Amino acid sequence: MAPSAQPALLTSVSSDEKYANVKWEELAFGFVRTDNMYVAKCNHGEDFQEGKIVPFADLQLNPCAAVLQYGQGLYEGLKAYRTEDGRILLFRPDQNGHRIQAGAKRLYMPYPSVDQFVSAMKQVALANKKWIPPPGKGTLYIRPILFGSGPILGSFPVPETTFSAFACPVGRYHKDNTGLNLKVEDKFRRAFLSGTGGVKSITNYCPVWIPMAEARKQGFSDLLFMDAATGKNVEELFAANVFMLKGNVVSTPSLTGTILPGVTRICVMELCRDFGYQVEERVIPLEEFLESDETFCTGTASIVTSIASVTFKDKKTGFKTGEDTLAAKLYDTLSDIQTGRVEDTKGWTVEIDRQG
Repeated sequence: MAPSAQPALLTSVSSDEKYANVKWEELAFGFVRTDNMYVAKCNHGEDFQEGKIVPFADLQLNPCAAVLQYGQGLYEGLKAYRTEDGRILLFRPDQNGHRIQAGAKRLYMPYPSVDQFVSAMKQVALANKKWIPPPGKGTLYIRPILFGSGPILGSFPVPETTFSAFACPVGRYHKDNTGLNLKVEDKFRRAFLSGTGGVKSITNYCPVWIPMAEARKQGFSDLLFMDAATGKNVEELFAANVFMLKGNVVSTPSLTGTILPGVTRICVMELCRDFGYQVEERVIPLEEFLESDETFCTGTASIVTSIASVTFKDKKTGFKTGEDTLAAKLYDTLSDIQTGRVEDTKGWTVEIDRQG
């Protein structure tokens, strides 16, 4: 539920300009139209062939397309970064490629190879190069989508699948750097055992817009969802994984099929181990979570964001925030790697262009 685009901030550009005409300081996290997108199609029984970059335009769909009739669709999210020394970097795009494959298998869809996925992300970033913000002013958010585009009614498999990707320049997902104020959602459930909570199905998100909208009206930043089986254990936010720190132990809910295996999540766990913390993936009861020293969430959009408070029913519990937190250290470390400010000793970034 990101804020809507602000078209007045953005205009087209000519080919000889380095940057799009954007008021970068006012850039929000929302859709803005850029120049180009990637499209590839696959017929049933065939493999995806290499797609192509085309001008950004509306997609034409049969009213009986599987994505419209049955919600057969997935999306991913990753970013391109412009560095101070003139490089353009992607961050672990292969991990998004593997994850979209896992989602496609769950939704009975063909899928591109990881190499094709990564190639497509590089092409989209370079085709919209002028829209990559200056260093420190934002990032280029790339949204790959995989969906059943062929018509289907009462039978399957779907005759055609489309793999596409577009990009928009974005600012910070959470404008308030002081920490998130969460509300525990104890009625609606985001995911169920044996469902699709562990993949980025398009059907996962709008079913919880009702409680999200209500929480926003009440002044909360986001919701903290509980597990569907018991309603007692912490799972994740609307679109972010969650962590807690108690003493020297960093804990995050284990992946049981109802929690998305976030790319930022696995990076944060590795960095925490590098910092000397013990890291656990386990069931986390809400009562224990509320007794944490510090809590934070992670995601491509959120990066690493502190949680300032969690409200359960009428009780509000506060947590440590600020520059001395683990969340702040993780944010700085991860951002430095993503934007090329420090050497990437982990091989997480992929350089796709160097400006002359």
